[in-house]
Amino acid sequence: MEYPEVVVGAVILNPDDKVLICRSTKWNKKYIIPGGHIELGEGMEAALKREVMEETGLEIYDVELFSLKDSLKSSDLDKHFIFIDYLCRTDSYEVTLNDEADLYEWISLDELDEYDIGTFVKKLLEELRDKNTSEYKTEIFYGFN
Repeated sequence: MEYPEVVVGAVILNPDDKVLICRSTKWNKKYIIPGGHIELGEGMEAALKREVMEETGLEIYDVELFSLKDSLKSSDLDKHFIFIDYLCRTDSYEVTLNDEADLYEWISLDELDEYDIGTFVKKLLEELRDKNTSEYKTEIFYGFN
């Protein structure tokens, strides 16, 4: 039986409130945010911090759940993913990429159209940019059993 892949992603803000995007060798050279699969027995935030450290060498803090979405074999993704994305901060500007990306940029949310950003990530960053003017409001509740 097949199951969706559950992954975490990090929208990382530096001290200048710029967002980190990384050009992915795994995602057709499109820019994405750092993240990856949750391992068995690993909490979501622990997975996030581990993936960010592995992919960028950055330590993150002020981790806040930002978005929960799924992708059912869209044109960009040929699998079923459940995306758990967080907004977080770092005090560093220095990024050390692993082999999953070959380039990174710290960008303003007003610069999204200047980069070849994966469709899902672009929509996510547009939501962040437009959150105060969007007609769509989402509240996240914790602790439901």
